[in-house]
Amino acid sequence: MRTAMARKANASTPDSASRTLVLGIDSSGLIVQSGQNAAGVVGVEPGALLGTALGDLLEEGADQIDGVLEAIAQGHERTAVWKISGPGDAVVTVQPMVGSGLAALVHIRIALSSAERFQDPARVRRALFDDPLTRFGSNLDLDQCARALADVVVPHYCNVAAIVVLESLVAADETPGGASGSAVLRRLALATDNHDMDWSATFPTGEVLVYPPNTPYRECLDTAEPIHLRHMDAGAAQQIADAWRRDPVKDLLDDVSMVILPLISQGVLLGLMACTRTAGYRRFDAYDVEIGMEFASRAAIVIDNARRFSRERATALTLQRSLLPNRLTHPTSVEVRHRYLPGSKLVEVGGDWYESIALPGGRVALIVGDVAGHGVKAAVTMGRLRTALHTLANLDYPPADALHILHELMMELGEQEPHFATCVYGIYDATTGTLEIASAGHLPPLLLRADGTTEYLELPAAPPLGIGGGDPIESREFQVEDGSMFVIYTDGLVESRGRDIDDGLARLAGIFDSSALDRPMEDLAKECLAGVYDDHHRDDIALLIARLRRLPDDTRESWTLPNDPAAVRRARGLVRTQLDLWGLEDLSYTTELLVSELVTNALRYSPGTLELRLLLERGLVIEVMDRSAALPRLRRAADDDEGGRGLLVVSEYARRWGARRTALGKAVWCELPIPGVDPDDTLVSEEWPGQAHHTDSYPLPRFDEA
Repeated sequence: MRTAMARKANASTPDSASRTLVLGIDSSGLIVQSGQNAAGVVGVEPGALLGTALGDLLEEGADQIDGVLEAIAQGHERTAVWKISGPGDAVVTVQPMVGSGLAALVHIRIALSSAERFQDPARVRRALFDDPLTRFGSNLDLDQCARALADVVVPHYCNVAAIVVLESLVAADETPGGASGSAVLRRLALATDNHDMDWSATFPTGEVLVYPPNTPYRECLDTAEPIHLRHMDAGAAQQIADAWRRDPVKDLLDDVSMVILPLISQGVLLGLMACTRTAGYRRFDAYDVEIGMEFASRAAIVIDNARRFSRERATALTLQRSLLPNRLTHPTSVEVRHRYLPGSKLVEVGGDWYESIALPGGRVALIVGDVAGHGVKAAVTMGRLRTALHTLANLDYPPADALHILHELMMELGEQEPHFATCVYGIYDATTGTLEIASAGHLPPLLLRADGTTEYLELPAAPPLGIGGGDPIESREFQVEDGSMFVIYTDGLVESRGRDIDDGLARLAGIFDSSALDRPMEDLAKECLAGVYDDHHRDDIALLIARLRRLPDDTRESWTLPNDPAAVRRARGLVRTQLDLWGLEDLSYTTELLVSELVTNALRYSPGTLELRLLLERGLVIEVMDRSAALPRLRRAADDDEGGRGLLVVSEYARRWGARRTALGKAVWCELPIPGVDPDDTLVSEEWPGQAHHTDSYPLPRFDEA
C-alpha cells in the first residue's frame, strides 16, 4: 500500500524528459512500497517488487546498497547513478524517513527515449506552465529572464530553443513600435538539451542580426503569426543556409521539426522564439503549436515587464548620475579625493553633493552640500543647487556672495515646496596659500595642518539655505601651510542612529591625525567610510578631501607697474623676457599683444598702480589687477568709435578670459594654451597631480634650465 507521501512524490514529476518511480524501503533494504508506474519505469509490476531487495533492481554494483543503508541509518541523503536492469542508467536519490514506518524513499529517475519524448501533450503542458513560468517570471533582468525562458522550453517542449528580441528592448532607450521583417534583433539566449557546440557556434548568444528574406523567421516577423514547419528536409535547410550565408545551418536544420513563435505583448511584437525538435523525436503537430503559442504569450508579458523595468531603471540612473559631477578639476599642486554614498539602494543619488572646480589664477573651489530629505525629490533639488553654484563659481563670486545668492534661490523654491539645505564653500588660492571659507548651517570643516595639528575650523554662524532670519552669511580667511589637508563632509559620515555626532566628529579627527600627512589619500578616503556599508539606515554621505600645496615659485611672476602710458611698453618687455626664460618664445607675440590690451584698458579706467602677473600651469594665465571695481564687458565697437576693441581682440586670441573683483579693485585675466600640453588634463588621478612639480618627471619645461 502506498503512503500519501509516496503518492505525492509520484504525482509531482512534471518533467517531460524523464520518468520517475518512488519506492519505499525498510532498514534492511527490502522494498515495502511501490508506485503504480513501476512497470513503465523498471519493467516490473508493482506487486512483484514488494518484498524484494532494492539491490535486485541493479544490473551491476549491488554492493552499493550496504553504503546506502549505512547512510540511511545516519540520516544522510544519497544521490548516485545506478545501472538498472532493463532501462539502463538511472539517477537514484535515497531520502531517509522518520516516523513513517519507512526507512527511506527511493526516487528512481530514468530518461525517456527519443521515441517517448514529447509524446504526452498533457505532460508537456504541465511541465511548461506549473512552476517554471512563475519562477522565471519573477526575474526583471532581461538577459536572465530570456535564459530562464530558454531553459524551461528545453527540454520540456523541444531540443533546441532560441530567444530573439528587438535590439531596442536591450538598449532600453525607447518604447518598441513592434518588430518587422527588417528589424534589428538580438539573440538573448540559446539552449540545447545535449549541449551541442555546433548550435551555439552557428547561432551565438548576443548576436545582433537581421533575418534575411525568404526565411521562416522573416515570415514570422512580417505576419506576427506562428510558423509551423512539421518536417524540414535538406532542400529547405539549404535554402535557409543560402539566404543566411551560413553553411552550418544546412546540416543543423536538416530533418528537423520547427515552430517559430512570435512574442507579442499588448499587441506589440517584441521578437520570436524558435523551437526545434531534432531527428528521432516526435514532430510538432497543431496541438504543440497551440501549447507553444499559449506559453509564448505568457512569456512575452514577462519579457515586456523586464523591458519596462530595464528602461525605467536606465532612465532613472542616467538622470540621477547626471546630477553629480563626472570629473573634479583643480590646480596641479592640489590633490583631491572624494566619496559619495547614497542612503538608498534603489536611488543612486540623494540630496548630498560635492564639487572641486579649478578657477583661473591657480585657485580651486571646494564645495560640499546637503539638501534635507532623501530620494528623488532631494536629488532634484540638489541638482538645481549644484548647477547654480557651479555657475556662480565660474563667475568668480566669493564664497559668501555665492551662498547668499543660493539662499535666495532656495527661498524661491520654498514657495512651491518647502526646502532647505546646508553648504560649505571654500576657495583655495594655490599662489598665496590662502583659504577663504563660508558656511550656511553646515558642519565645520576639518583642517589637518602641515605641523600635524588637527582642528575643526570656526566659521561665522549662518542658518541653512532657504531658512529666513538669523545672521548673514560671512566668510573667513585662513593661511594654510603647504601639505595641509582640508576635509569637508555631510552629516551622514559622522552621525547615525547608533552613533552620536560628537563621537563621529571625534572619529573623523582621529583618522586625520599627524600620521595622515604621509598616508595615501585613497587610503584615508576608504578609512572614512569603513563600516558605513553595513548600516542599512544610513543617511546620504558626501566626502571631499583636499591636500593643499602652493604652486612652485618658478611657475609665476608678478610686477607692479605705474599708472603711466610708458608702462605698456615696459609690460611687453617684461613678458618677453619671462617667456624666454620659460622656453615659450613661440607665445611671445600673442602674449605681448594681449598684455598690451589689458594694461591699456586698466590705465584708461583705473587710478593708481597696476599689477601684472603671469602664471604657468596647464595654460599661460595673464592677469592685470587694478583699483577699479567696475568689471569690463565685451561689446562690438561701431566703425566710428575710437576705442572699445581691446576685449574683442583678447576674446579672439585667448582660449578664455574673464574678470573678478578683488579686495582692492578687480582682476582681468585671459589664458593661452601651451603647445603640447592639454589644458583640460586636470582630472583627479590615483597619483598626486602636484607631485610632478617636485620630481624630475615634470611634463612642462624646467623653467630654471631655460
